[in-house]
Amino acid sequence: MAKSDFSDRLKANLRTLTWLDAARVRVYAAMVLVAYIPMMVKVFREATGTVGSDFLAFWGTGRLLLSGPAPRVYDLAAEHAAQMAAGTGQMVAYVNPPPFLFLAAPLGLMPYAVAWVVWALAGWAIWFLVARRALPDTGGTRDWAGTLAVLAFPAAYLAASHAQNGFITGAILIAAVLTLRRSQALSGALFGLLVIKPHLALLVPFWLAAGRKWTAIAAAAASAALLCLASLTVFGLDTWRAYPQSFEVSQILMSQTSGEFFLRMCTPYAALHVLFGPTAAMAGQAAITLVTGALACLYWRRAPSDEAAGAMLLAATALASPYLFSYDLPFLAMPVFFLIGMGRSMGWRPWEKSLLVLIWLAPLATRAAALPLGLNLMPLAAAVLFWLVWSTWLPAKKSPSLSEFDSAFID
Repeated sequence: MAKSDFSDRLKANLRTLTWLDAARVRVYAAMVLVAYIPMMVKVFREATGTVGSDFLAFWGTGRLLLSGPAPRVYDLAAEHAAQMAAGTGQMVAYVNPPPFLFLAAPLGLMPYAVAWVVWALAGWAIWFLVARRALPDTGGTRDWAGTLAVLAFPAAYLAASHAQNGFITGAILIAAVLTLRRSQALSGALFGLLVIKPHLALLVPFWLAAGRKWTAIAAAAASAALLCLASLTVFGLDTWRAYPQSFEVSQILMSQTSGEFFLRMCTPYAALHVLFGPTAAMAGQAAITLVTGALACLYWRRAPSDEAAGAMLLAATALASPYLFSYDLPFLAMPVFFLIGMGRSMGWRPWEKSLLVLIWLAPLATRAAALPLGLNLMPLAAAVLFWLVWSTWLPAKKSPSLSEFDSAFID
């Protein structure tokens, strides 16, 4: 076969990816899930060994809440003493706002190793139960290809391996988006829960206003206020007064001159910081945030459904937030699988399947390549996802919701 013929056939194959059917998706996703088992065992040994884990901050905070005044969770000396009981010799500062303490408190009841496993696996399960609702409705038939592809989403592995809170925030974002069509009040109440990690809700109020979802805005404000009030009542005013101490830790991290910290981040700000320095990074991120936020709001005019507008919001969030790590990305499952449903129902665009496969892999692939490459390329994958959602348009009379898509996951 001539080299040019082979090149043409390869290009045509990648353009359509017709060979990637449901049976192959099931096999590949199952293979990825099996591969996660030894990877998680390795991470667990490191987390409970001398390497430690981000989870130390949550577990140590839980122990402090059980043994004394709540404001101590923001005292570095108290945190260090509590976390030493884990036996890793490592310490991770707790920087989440007081409402997050409701989630951290029960962790102190368990030994560190047990709490790590419970947090990672329970978070994965909760997120999965929410994220699979982004799959096309199969009319009662089990969609094993889609189910396994959601469960094996690489961003989920990263959230589990870091034992971070990406599962919780991801589940909140996806649930809030998917419930908007049925209940603005419930959707808004869910968005309000993001007070536990406010930078993930950076675009939410503007997006809701652009969609004229006034009930959702009111519900979000009420939910956030009530959660803050509950934390004030339970953990006390002094805890809120102590919270700004955590800003100093974040400021120290963000002022590092070493590139490794920023290579672990997956935002345009971090990439620009590595390439051009902090001033250019700040200006570039500000411009990207404004543009993506504006486009996410404008998309309401062309969105075929509330779910499509929600997919736009979540895709934009991956670009708009300046402070984001790979373990924060489980929420991207919603726009990825929304596009898969659209492609299956309305027809695949050229290269779309190939691009979605790459985006599905991107959270883990870009994280693994960042240190040796010297650059985290996740913003490029997020930008492609953003463009794919933006370029999806259907006339109103042909606008399906997720529940109206055909049963097959992929042709």
